[in-house]
Amino acid sequence: MENPFQQTFEKKNYTLEGLPKGEYEACIFKYCELAKLDLSEYSFIDCQFQDCNLSLVKMGNTKWQNVSFFNCRLQGLHFEYANPFLFEVHFDHCFLNLSSFYQRQMKKATFKHCSLHEVDFSNANLSEALFDDCDLLNAQFDQTNLEKADFRTAYHFEISPQINRMKKAKFSKSNLAGLLTSFGITID
Repeated sequence: MENPFQQTFEKKNYTLEGLPKGEYEACIFKYCELAKLDLSEYSFIDCQFQDCNLSLVKMGNTKWQNVSFFNCRLQGLHFEYANPFLFEVHFDHCFLNLSSFYQRQMKKATFKHCSLHEVDFSNANLSEALFDDCDLLNAQFDQTNLEKADFRTAYHFEISPQINRMKKAKFSKSNLAGLLTSFGITID
């Protein structure tokens, strides 16, 4: 088991050579291909992923502690299987379609300029989360804690105030229709 610290991994295709199992701390991954890898039992602490493809990665008990993703493809990831201890992830310009954050504790998580089509946020704690310029088409919010979450620049979402905790959540006047869909109201 390896324990890389403050290393940069650049332009590597790990789908061919595999990523050595270990605890990666304060490491940077740039332009790396990690799609469909089994990252179960790996640890990523204070790491950054830039321009990487992690689509369909398996993550049984994977530790994601203060990990940032910039311009990454993360399609079909099941973060509910990740290790919950100190789980913290942030996304900027990422493609997360068909992923799941079911029951994740994600207080103050940030999603900036992300595609979040059909992402499952059911039973998650997204209090104080930021959804800045995010496309939430068909994203699932069911029994989700959205208190103080910021959706002012988010779009294509449908969130039912009846089944989610939303006290002090922020919305713009232009995107309020996404809160009324569950009531069968037509807005022109």
